[in-house]
Amino acid sequence: MTLDALKRRLAQEYPLAEATYEVAGFSLVLTSVADSYALLDRLSPEEFLKDEQMPYWAEIWPSSFVLSEHLVGEVGVEGKRCVELGAGVGAVSVALRKAGASVLATDYSTEALEFIRANALQNGIALDDEFQTMRLDWRDARLSEKFDVVCAADVLYERRHLLPILLAIDKLLKPDGAAFVADPRRQIAKGFLALAEENQFVVETHSRPIVFGKKAMEVDIYALKKRAADE
Repeated sequence: MTLDALKRRLAQEYPLAEATYEVAGFSLVLTSVADSYALLDRLSPEEFLKDEQMPYWAEIWPSSFVLSEHLVGEVGVEGKRCVELGAGVGAVSVALRKAGASVLATDYSTEALEFIRANALQNGIALDDEFQTMRLDWRDARLSEKFDVVCAADVLYERRHLLPILLAIDKLLKPDGAAFVADPRRQIAKGFLALAEENQFVVETHSRPIVFGKKAMEVDIYALKKRAADE
């Protein structure tokens, strides 16, 4: 499907917003849902009781920009195979591909995947083997492939998600790979750090400031590597 056709279809389903952001040295045009709260009306009681899935994917989160800057500017992703968990509208995944990574962008929501594809196309990224999308439930991350980099932004918002996210990282990460999780200093994130250390990960924390929507905040990036057998 062409970009124009995809955006026409999205516009029929959602009120859209479009803005340009400076992300990791790139000017990225990102389309998102203008009023994510309106999506709550689409959730049937049956759907909510099944998964308790809120439409968090529809927001553009400040942590995604901080994570992109860190991965592109400090870690370096060119030539690496990366997977993003809970990619939302795809800001991080698009930035990683622009920086030369091969990317698999995943989200539980099939709606999110449509926005990821649109944002890739409108930033000059082909939907090919170097940029793929996939529906993935981090509670059951069954992929045969292992990745150099596993990343996620703003996913540590419910306690019941902490262990599934960590187990998904463990399943998807190469033995010598690294995972990066960005979070705006939610209290619940401390539970994730404790779980990671209990499950044989070495964790480093990097803090970065950001001003987003005239609001200043600090975002922590947790860098996880699997503990060596002799450590």
